[in-house]
Amino acid sequence: MRVTVLGTGTMGAGVAGSLLREGHEVTVWNRSADKAAPLGDQGATVVTDPGSAVERAEVVLLTLFDTDAVVDVLEQAAGEAPTDAVWVQASTIGVDGTDTVVQIAAKYGITLVEAMMLGTKAPAEQGKLTMLAAGPTDQLDRIDPVLDAIGAKTVRAGEHVGEGTALKLAANAWIASITAATGQSLALASALGLDPALFLEAIDGSASDSAYAHTKGKAIIDGAFPAQFALDGLRKDIGLIADAARANGVSTTLLDALGRVYADASAAGHGGDDIAAVGTAFRTEH
Repeated sequence: MRVTVLGTGTMGAGVAGSLLREGHEVTVWNRSADKAAPLGDQGATVVTDPGSAVERAEVVLLTLFDTDAVVDVLEQAAGEAPTDAVWVQASTIGVDGTDTVVQIAAKYGITLVEAMMLGTKAPAEQGKLTMLAAGPTDQLDRIDPVLDAIGAKTVRAGEHVGEGTALKLAANAWIASITAATGQSLALASALGLDPALFLEAIDGSASDSAYAHTKGKAIIDGAFPAQFALDGLRKDIGLIADAARANGVSTTLLDALGRVYADASAAGHGGDDIAAVGTAFRTEH
């Protein structure tokens, strides 16, 4: 299929590479052109404006950072795509942001679905994301070849755009919680005079085990945080999750605490590092 990827940051670049590997005809655009340029070496067509990027697209993937970026790109490119193109909102922009994008899509007569990406840099590059899709069944069926190229599985959350976002917010609340909890347990073990790796050994194979705890726990122990999912990106998502919780009668006690601990890690200079750097926020000086 002819697929345009608008936004080639950490996730968008990985997704574009996976699409190319599966034989799709890929066009890419990014606001910072240097981030899109390497995809040209892999066979993508690199363009300098979003309007040109969508001119021949059958599927348009929006893989951008926030609501403002998605709205800006939609306003620039909406009238340039074929009328039968399917636009796939894949950016984590929360409930209100999604409502805004739905309204803009309706204004321009755009066919819009969503496919939230659950995963980080490596799964995006490997085509092993979990896709959280929502929208009319016939339109999701049309984009199945694209979702299959970038994901190991697709979970259909419902037939209305916004239901995929709801599921992504719930999933990212879990990711934020389990990563911070891993950091806390490792810090506690260390402070009590133990080798922190014993914590990971203790939970290994038990009912409380988590592959994610081992992945992030190793990074925390090693003190190495190459970004798979940037900490400031998850901070942004925690804010969106808290907004959705407050608006729907869910307590934000845990989310507020998570927001503070990730903010502490960011303030210490780890905003661009992997979310495992939240482990540094549990260290105290004696």
